[in-house]
Amino acid sequence: MSDVLLVEKLDGHIAKLTVNRPEKLNALNGAVRCAIFGALDRLAADDEVRVVIITGAGDRSFIAGADISEFKDARPVEQYRSMTRGDMYSAIESFPKPVIAMINGFCLGGGCELAMSCDMRVASTSARIGQPEINLGLIPGAGGTQRLPRLVGEGWAMRLVMSGELIPGEKAEQIGLVEAAVAPEELEGHVMELASNIASRSPVALQAAKESILAARRMPLDEGLKFERSWFSLLFSTDDMAEGVGAFLEKRKPEFRGS
Repeated sequence: MSDVLLVEKLDGHIAKLTVNRPEKLNALNGAVRCAIFGALDRLAADDEVRVVIITGAGDRSFIAGADISEFKDARPVEQYRSMTRGDMYSAIESFPKPVIAMINGFCLGGGCELAMSCDMRVASTSARIGQPEINLGLIPGAGGTQRLPRLVGEGWAMRLVMSGELIPGEKAEQIGLVEAAVAPEELEGHVMELASNIASRSPVALQAAKESILAARRMPLDEGLKFERSWFSLLFSTDDMAEGVGAFLEKRKPEFRGS
C-alpha cells in the first residue's frame, strides 16, 4: 500500500483511511486518488468491514483540495481524462457500505467534494470548509456544483462557490453541510462512537438503506417508493431480519452476520 494513504482495520468492523501528505496539507494528487480507489475496491469485498472512515493525517488538514502543482501544465483533454478515469468521488458515493468523513482541519475544493461524496460528515469546530476554486478562475470539477446544493440548498451553494469563502465547522453544521461539529479533542471519539453504532447493524440492511436514500436523488417519488418497497420486501428473506426480530422478541442484543 502506498504511504500516501494509510489503511487501518479497527475493532468493531471499522476501517479507517488516512490521506497521508501532511506536509502538503493532505492535498489530493493522482497517487492519492488511485490509492483511495484501490482501497475502496478491496474493502468492498471484505466482509469484516462494515463502515469506513476517511480522514487526513495530522491536526491541520482533512484534505486541502487538489495538488495545484498538477494544474500548471495540464491540458483540457488530459484533465478531463484524469478526472473521469477511476472516478474516486463516485466510487465513494456508490461504495456499498457507509462512509463517514472525519473533517479534522482544512476541507477545501476537492477535499470538500470528497467529504460530500461520503454518506455522513463530522467536522471539528476548528475546521475550515469551502470551495475556493473561483480564486483560480475555475469552478468545482468533482461534484461541487451538484452535491453542494443538494446538501445546503441553492442559495448557500451559490454563495460558497461564487465567493470562495471558507466557513467554520459550526457554520457548516448550521447550513447542513456536515451533520455535527464538535471540539477538536472530541472529534475522533465522536466519529468512532457513530461508526461503532452503525457497524453494529445488519450489513445487508445498511446497504439497502444507502441505496434507497441515494435513489431519492434521481427518482421521482413514486419510483423511489417502489424501489424502497422492493428492498424492504427482499430483506424479509435474510437471516439478519430473522435474527433482528428474534432478538427483539427475546429481549436480547442481535448478532447480525450480513446474510
